[in-house]
Amino acid sequence: MRPVGTATPVKPRTGRPDSGSGHGDPCHVIVMNDDHNTFEHVAATLARYIPGVDRARGMDLANKIHNSGQARVWSGQREQAELYWEQLKGAGLTMAPLA
Repeated sequence: MRPVGTATPVKPRTGRPDSGSGHGDPCHVIVMNDDHNTFEHVAATLARYIPGVDRARGMDLANKIHNSGQARVWSGQREQAELYWEQLKGAGLTMAPLA
């Protein structure tokens, strides 16, 4: 037990309360290019798991992944990013570490 009057003051939180990483910035889910997934599989997987991504948007992202080597497919709160990351990885996509 601490003596009265010696408690460490509580520091105020910085960043937005709904931010992704807990440090004021959103968490990013990034899919990497690889040699074993087809464009169709990448597009279908993104459409299945990422909100707001339909098959056409999935194909756009698959092209970006192929041409750029990677693409950010979702950004937001860490807990949700972890779920999407696990789902995409479980479906066979090559994932970058959460950023």
